[in-house]
Amino acid sequence: MNCTRCASTGFLNIHQFTEATGKDFFELEDAQDVVLKWIKNNENHDIQVCDCCGDGENWYGAPGEHYNSEDISGPDGPYAYNGGHCECH
Repeated sequence: MNCTRCASTGFLNIHQFTEATGKDFFELEDAQDVVLKWIKNNENHDIQVCDCCGDGENWYGAPGEHYNSEDISGPDGPYAYNGGHCECH
């Protein structure tokens, strides 16, 4: 299931990256790594790892996705607080 909160990018406010750099996230190879490095080296933005498919700093599984084989499921999973469902379910 694709995360609708971040439009499957794995980041919130990703438009700020495009505005600041002129680079389209969806056209970048290794886009998540590029953006994570950019976030660490720049201050005037509100970009963060999505708090639905991640915790604001790291992803639970694949960036921008839910309920795949990389996610921990059940009572120990990241969505246990919400009955096992992600925020955008």
